[in-house]
Amino acid sequence: MEKKKRGIGLSAQIFIALILGIIFGHIFPALGAALKPLGDMFIRMIKMIVVPLIFSSLVMGIAGTGDFKKLGRLGAKSLIWFELATTVALVVGLTVVNVFQPGVGVSVSAGDASNVAAAAKKSISMMDMLVNIVPTNVIDAAARGDMLQIIFFSTFFGVSAAALGQKGEPVVKLAVSVAEIMFKVTGYVMKCAPIGVFALISFTVSKFGLGMLIPLAKLVFSLYFALIIFLLLVMVAASLIVRVNFYHLVRAIKEPLLIAFSTAASEAALPIAMEKLEKFGVPKHIVTFVLPTGYTFNLDGSTLYSCLAVVFIAQVYNIDFPLATQLLMLGTLLLSTKGIAAVPGASLIVIAGTAAAFGLPVEGIAIILGVDRILDMARTACNVTGNCIAAVVVARWEKELPDSVLKEAYAKDYND
Repeated sequence: MEKKKRGIGLSAQIFIALILGIIFGHIFPALGAALKPLGDMFIRMIKMIVVPLIFSSLVMGIAGTGDFKKLGRLGAKSLIWFELATTVALVVGLTVVNVFQPGVGVSVSAGDASNVAAAAKKSISMMDMLVNIVPTNVIDAAARGDMLQIIFFSTFFGVSAAALGQKGEPVVKLAVSVAEIMFKVTGYVMKCAPIGVFALISFTVSKFGLGMLIPLAKLVFSLYFALIIFLLLVMVAASLIVRVNFYHLVRAIKEPLLIAFSTAASEAALPIAMEKLEKFGVPKHIVTFVLPTGYTFNLDGSTLYSCLAVVFIAQVYNIDFPLATQLLMLGTLLLSTKGIAAVPGASLIVIAGTAAAFGLPVEGIAIILGVDRILDMARTACNVTGNCIAAVVVARWEKELPDSVLKEAYAKDYND
């Protein structure tokens, strides 16, 4: 029987839009800048999905199983993997920045110091992070998109619904319906992805220009190289531990990765990443728990970047920053990069706080700001990839992603 002809898949459309957006923004900078509202509308459409999707999916998953011991085990295994992954990210970032020394020879006059002063004034303590996990107002948490507070409330709500038994069933059924509807909404919104990506990339190139990469090309190369090395190491380690071919996983999640890279917004990739992981065979209750939690505790790309940026500042100002001090900084970042995903400019705040703590000039961040968008695109894509890997690893540890399901996932055509 003759195969039905297919058009260009969504992944190909997004990639083409990415390339055309770069060209358009470079040739027509004024028009490219004018497209920003179109890109902002796409990001807002994605963000409107996240809160109802996470809430309904978590309630459905927790109340549906009713196994609270399993939930605790799932959380413990997730946190163990998150800590291992972020530690590897910090070590890779530290190694690459010391080998390539991207800060040596960079002019200290670059950048805009106005944003740095604001970042330096903010401070985040570990106790504040723990206290802020608990929402005082769940509506306010939803409005701000505070993922950790939403997860906290949704978990309690799901556990309570399960404890009520039959009385809680109508709410659980409603959660199932809402989750399915939100996935359908995601499908509709993703049809607009090529337009949104084209607009956002055109704006980025028109505003910053390709020439901005020249003075700090070594920094950009160092970060991209470090992120690639990190992902390869994590994939190889995970393959040895849980016996999964992660090449097929990357193929399965290529759409959310392109969205994350082009928009530099982790939330933009979350709904479609959840959908793709479920199609890959990861159970819904694991996807809905690990991914949102990972967006707070497993920001591998941002963690690696923070480490690399602090040492970069020391190199720019030719300040002696011995290995022993760098290792102490690594331990500090292992804690300070947790639980701050909802804070605007989180990476900037962490870098500013860490630089100040180790006697480095905080104004050095201004040098990075010129290329921060290009760096942000890569670290956001890495964050999404790292969390998708974590979901697969936890599913295999829980023995809920058997070899038979993996074989079916490997055989699927992900070009649609």
